[in-house]
Amino acid sequence: MIYKFRAILDMEEDVFRDIAINEEDTLEDLHNALVNAFGFDGLEVASFYTCDDEWNQDDEEIPLFDTGEVPGEQKTMASYKLNSMLDEDNTKIIYVYDFLNMWTFFVELAAIEEPESGISYPDLLFSHGQMPSNAPEVNFEAENADDIFNDFDDDLDDDDFDMLDGDIHFDDNNWN
Repeated sequence: MIYKFRAILDMEEDVFRDIAINEEDTLEDLHNALVNAFGFDGLEVASFYTCDDEWNQDDEEIPLFDTGEVPGEQKTMASYKLNSMLDEDNTKIIYVYDFLNMWTFFVELAAIEEPESGISYPDLLFSHGQMPSNAPEVNFEAENADDIFNDFDDDLDDDDFDMLDGDIHFDDNNWN
């Protein structure tokens, strides 16, 4: 199955990317897809953070590299397949790139679909908005994340959200 994600930069202007990636790929593969989709050089440290449905960050950090005191003890992005972390019930994760600048993204699983023949994954499906030259200042609060997801379409046409050529939904027939 293919996971389709929308990643939104935490800022006032609408900047987001829609990415399709294989469910068996790892969080590191998703990290690489995000780096490419947003035009980063990939030379900075990054982490994913688990969160609840309200975007409240949990205690679990999943770093790109092992940063623990005992080498090999800490799991990294390469240790987690997407389908072990995200599914129909757990659709949200926070991504932070470059800890000096704190580029913060809200990443949400929007759909799970069959792969399309002739498509190489990961695949950038849609790109909206220009990346600013500097990371926006972030005063992260869960309420702010909800505002971003609920209000970020104010300046967009409805066509901008047709990532799946229709409504974003889960097809219950695809779930085992």
